[in-house]
Amino acid sequence: AMNAVLQAIISALVLTDENNLDRMRFWTVGSVAGRDMGVFWGVLPVIVIGLLLAFATGPQLNLLNLGDDVATALGVNTRVARFMGMVVIALLAASATAAAGPIAFLGLVVPHLVRSITGPDYRWILPYSALGGATLLIYADVLGRLVARPGELQVGIVLAFVGAPLFIYMLVRRKVVQL
Repeated sequence: AMNAVLQAIISALVLTDENNLDRMRFWTVGSVAGRDMGVFWGVLPVIVIGLLLAFATGPQLNLLNLGDDVATALGVNTRVARFMGMVVIALLAASATAAAGPIAFLGLVVPHLVRSITGPDYRWILPYSALGGATLLIYADVLGRLVARPGELQVGIVLAFVGAPLFIYMLVRRKVVQL
């Protein structure tokens, strides 16, 4: 019942103004078009805090990869480390989603590709994932602007076309390797 009431409120707000409908449509599929510096400045503090926490927890994540027993023996409180990892992920994902909408395959594919290049060390995975994600986002945005000229294909759609097959390939490859 609560979902129906909130959905009705959202529909009323979106459908009363054509600009609201366009903003909602672009945000729903994920797009960087039409974002001004106000959005950037609004999410910047959360992103900075999230990045600082991510790089600070990187060594603990490396130790968690060795297993709970080894990490505990090396002085890591595994519960706190996992909780901090989830907080960092939530902060960064929420701020990125608030700014550009749900661009799902960027966060799913890039870290796995980076891990296959750099190995399991989070000191390398974190910065290269940030760089690789930004690079892929720019290329997908440019491709979306070129393919649907004079309009634009939102970056979330372009990344879904590229990311979904790549992600399925990585899942199948990993399953075959494990056999």
